[in-house]
Amino acid sequence: MSDEPWRRDEIESPCVKLCTIHPETRLCLGCARSMDEIARWGRMEAEERARIMAELPERSPAPKGRRGGRKARLER
Repeated sequence: MSDEPWRRDEIESPCVKLCTIHPETRLCLGCARSMDEIARWGRMEAEERARIMAELPERSPAPKGRRGGRKARLER
């Protein structure tokens, strides 16, 4: 028996445990992945995960603009 500790290769993940899907963009507000990407993450090849992780900083999980607030409601 070996004295080395048990090891396993962990799958790298961008998850920050803020798992909320934005209703318009359909992206996670925490990691910016789509629901499909999240569901398939453990079955993806390392190259596909690396490609997606490289794209994540460019994604906007939530729209930047405001929806209008009080003024927009009054105009409806």
